[in-house]
Amino acid sequence: MRKYKIYIDENLPHQLAKGLQELQLPQNKRDNIEIQVLSIKETFGQGEQDEDWIPKVGAENGIVITQDYRIQTQKHQKELYLECGVGIFFFNPPSKNGFQYWELVKLVINRWEEIKHIIIKENPPFAFRCTAKKSFEKIEN
Repeated sequence: MRKYKIYIDENLPHQLAKGLQELQLPQNKRDNIEIQVLSIKETFGQGEQDEDWIPKVGAENGIVITQDYRIQTQKHQKELYLECGVGIFFFNPPSKNGFQYWELVKLVINRWEEIKHIIIKENPPFAFRCTAKKSFEKIEN
């Protein structure tokens, strides 16, 4: 059985990790995979720097869901996640203020099956980006 750890970044509601974990649990057996959904904030501590959690997530062949596109645009962070073998899903907000709480929760839920399909198909490191209106597109590195 293939195992995956998906981390929810602290720029998303940490409750989302708990909710997705509970919702995914009965699906794991049906899908013949094991997906564990965790919160970066609860696992590594609030305020953990990206440069600190990226290697830890990479050591577990982990996947991250985040709104923080700077990880892709800042050269040292991009090199770090690639070097550490992290898969990342970026949810690009419609404005600098980010998504509204429920808008973001619904978006992640609506894209969950697509996320699962991608992690089964792709080998980390990888990066995909979506918006509220567009599905995930692979970001070539």
